[in-house]
Amino acid sequence: MASIQIIDLEKHFGEVRALSGINLAIDKGEFFTLLGPSGCGKTTLLRTIAGFYHQDKGDIYIDGELINNVPAYQRNTGMVFQNYAVFPHMTVFDNVAYGLRVRKLPKDEISRKVSAALKSVHLEGYETRTPDKLSGGQQQRVGLARAMAIEPRVLLFDEPLSNLDAKLRIEMREEIRAVQKALGITSIYVTHDQEEALVISDRIAVMNQGVIQQIGRPWEIYTNPQNMFVAYFVGKINMLTMHLEEGTEGGLRRARLGRLSLLIPAEGTRDLQEAVVAFRPEDMVEAAATGRKNEITGLMKNVSFMGSVARFELDVEGQLITVDRHRPREADMPRKGEPVAFAVPVESILLFDPKSGLRIGKGAQR
Repeated sequence: MASIQIIDLEKHFGEVRALSGINLAIDKGEFFTLLGPSGCGKTTLLRTIAGFYHQDKGDIYIDGELINNVPAYQRNTGMVFQNYAVFPHMTVFDNVAYGLRVRKLPKDEISRKVSAALKSVHLEGYETRTPDKLSGGQQQRVGLARAMAIEPRVLLFDEPLSNLDAKLRIEMREEIRAVQKALGITSIYVTHDQEEALVISDRIAVMNQGVIQQIGRPWEIYTNPQNMFVAYFVGKINMLTMHLEEGTEGGLRRARLGRLSLLIPAEGTRDLQEAVVAFRPEDMVEAAATGRKNEITGLMKNVSFMGSVARFELDVEGQLITVDRHRPREADMPRKGEPVAFAVPVESILLFDPKSGLRIGKGAQR
């Protein structure tokens, strides 16, 4: 197990600043995820830690050792790639043994380490097979076993599940998490899949345009986003730019958008005339349950049935509002074009400054 510290890291590609002001402290044995859209810099950061790229500024430490000028092959990190990266002409055993042979370990030690690695990913008995005899999930297990066989200080995952189908992704992410925790290897995982990040991570760093937007536990990232980008990118959320009326009462302030009127938390809004009012689809309730407070009425534009969840899209003052209903019943499903009413509890509302994009007040007490 190894700790990782990154201080004031920057990386440029010509005129493009791929990474800017990156500061991270990752604990020993932690499963840490870099989450963000394509092109946000997460893979660049991972490859810089691995030593495939050299930063233009800043320092990287592994277990207190400065590794800025240590070549990739001497950093003792294991990499699991997106495209499996298995050698098609080699057997499973030879694929996993590759890094050990490069290190010129004795044959009996190689055999022992390969067997242990294959056992950890449930591939015992597959030693003599070639990759063309394996499924995509099995090939990715080979890549994981090869990375673990060298007993690295740090495991690095570069979107390892993006080429798998949806069901296999779920199975593999659970397996990766279980193996990582069993071995206690410090891991950095890159993904653009928000659900994957929330499920698999101890902590998450949300990135955009080469900058870390927020670091926190999955629960914190989802329920307490610190800016509009994090709120919008991690999970589904409704956002309305609303005019704020003067005066407060009982810690609340009234916000308006056309005929829509909502009571919102007043904290932090004193000097603002507008705010972005945000709330999650699953926090919407039947209007009658709130005594019709903070009622939102609109026309049903679309109904999507997703098994355990039904997602409704309402046209409200020309804005689309999304509402999620868990364990829906067919008899309760509204029809397109029907007027429907829901309500948003005050305690579920998040507020953002429309100019800076930063959070206002606390809000969304869960």
